[in-house]
Amino acid sequence: MKNNIKVGLIVLLSGLLMVGIQSCSQYEENTSISLVSKTARLSRVWKVENYKVDSVDLTSLMAAYTETFTKDGAYSYQWVLLGGTASWAFQNGNADIKITNVNNVSSKTLTILRLEEDALWYYYMEGDAKIEFHMIPQ
Repeated sequence: MKNNIKVGLIVLLSGLLMVGIQSCSQYEENTSISLVSKTARLSRVWKVENYKVDSVDLTSLMAAYTETFTKDGAYSYQWVLLGGTASWAFQNGNADIKITNVNNVSSKTLTILRLEEDALWYYYMEGDAKIEFHMIPQ
């Protein structure tokens, strides 16, 4: 009888722990918790896996597009012959990434959906259009 109670308690506590761990992820689309810092997960060269504008898949247009985030806050993008540099910083409790160009003339806020070592998903609004990127390491 005591063994059945112990097993029941272990199962119950394990279940509660799993629910607690799954709810700890800051980003809605994350599949797991990481012990690697958000900056370390973000800092790499990313290429497009999926690109949508208002839920319309336009991935083929962005096949050569890459973005680079560095640990020291530098940002760059490259798309065929077009490219640029800026700086980046987490904001809004690390829920967003603010990209600010070198002259601080313009900025863009990326809302993070998923940030893992092998996935960066985000969206931003351009007017009424929702631009969504799913990126993987290059």
